[in-house]
Amino acid sequence: MIELRPFAKLGGADHGWLNAKHHFSFASHYDPDNMGHGALRVWNDDEIAPNTGFPAHPHANMEIITYVREGAITHQDSLGNEGRTEAGDVQVMSAGSGIRHSEYNLESTSTRIFQIWIEPTARGGQPTWGSKPFPKGDRSGKLVTIASGFEHDTDALPIRADARVLATTLKAGESAEYVPHKSRHLYLVPAAGSVEINGVRVNARDGAAIRDEDRLKITALEDSEIVLVDAA
Repeated sequence: MIELRPFAKLGGADHGWLNAKHHFSFASHYDPDNMGHGALRVWNDDEIAPNTGFPAHPHANMEIITYVREGAITHQDSLGNEGRTEAGDVQVMSAGSGIRHSEYNLESTSTRIFQIWIEPTARGGQPTWGSKPFPKGDRSGKLVTIASGFEHDTDALPIRADARVLATTLKAGESAEYVPHKSRHLYLVPAAGSVEINGVRVNARDGAAIRDEDRLKITALEDSEIVLVDAA
């Protein structure tokens, strides 16, 4: 089953400095019938104006993955971590027992990110943060795991969840396949371009909530960049 969530129908809010679209219920966009997809709780499509951002605020008991689509995001947190994550790269924060952090766009142009929250397998624990480059050329034509709670995904950033986050870039006409366990909750969003998933067209920034599919065949209808979450 593939349920299409068109970008034009997503809830959201334009705060001036932040134009946010929410694939699931979030903040002032409250939708009790759309509280997540399995352990996937949040997928926000954020555009952050230059020299603005999220001031320091707390989180606990959540795995927060930031996928930078354009521009860069600069992170600081209460553990003393600092870092700048550029387009194509990924940062992960395990909030654990509690952490405060800020995320700013210190660039001269807008920054666009996907912010993905996944519920952890256990509450508490020492909070952590990390970032890593995942060059688009290295994931051309194939799905690459960029964050994972599974030990055998050794090249991915670690998260404390029964989940993995994957990404790929496909040229028009290219295909990638993914074989999930049928009990899993999958959610796919093209960051750019448009694709066909098992015959269902998904355009840029649309969401596709997927269950009970034996195999996914993702075919690019135009040059595309894709992010996929596989969660319990």
